[in-house]
Amino acid sequence: MNKFKFTENEIQKINKAAAEVEAVSSGEVLTAVIKESSNYAFAELLFSVFGGFIYYLIAMVFYNNLYIFVNSLFWTPQPWHTTAFLGASTIVVIGIFYVISNIPGFDRLIVPKSVMAKYVHRRALVHFMESGAANTRDRTGILFFISLRERRVEIIADEGINSKVKPEDWKEILADLLSSIKGNQTAEGIEKAVKDCGLILEKHFPVKDDDTNELPDGIVFLED
Repeated sequence: MNKFKFTENEIQKINKAAAEVEAVSSGEVLTAVIKESSNYAFAELLFSVFGGFIYYLIAMVFYNNLYIFVNSLFWTPQPWHTTAFLGASTIVVIGIFYVISNIPGFDRLIVPKSVMAKYVHRRALVHFMESGAANTRDRTGILFFISLRERRVEIIADEGINSKVKPEDWKEILADLLSSIKGNQTAEGIEKAVKDCGLILEKHFPVKDDDTNELPDGIVFLED
């Protein structure tokens, strides 16, 4: 089992499904899995600063109580002690919020879904170009891009496929795959999605006599 928690048997099943699709159609099916499409560092920092700001406002409301508490800590209290405590504790609170924001899966609570969708789509397009899926002979490359942290899936098809297959034809496949991911059955969902994709490709893009396998069939695990 690799660090993406796919067993070798699951990987082999996905690869076999892709090979079977390409054996009966001229489509080139790629599958890529990434842990997250962005680190969302800005959102995490913004969340942390906002948390610190809320703490600061609350501390100011109870400033007199804070002043009494801080003065009780020193033999010879000075006026600047409270100000220093407030500044230092605010920084600590920001740090605590930043640690919390880096808990796996917490991004889904603080980052708008529209922002996540944008990053996943952008990362999928980058891989579609880098993998060579956009350079097949008949423009029949198709990518299943799964971003685990966001629990989002992108299906990117080249213009050859889009000329015959409507976007809504992928909706059921997409919905089933998302359901599998949310149910912690990602590998099974990918295998089924590839096979279902094969039924569509075989119908519209039957294999040709001179067809060649232009792209690797295996699932790809992306680091970033």
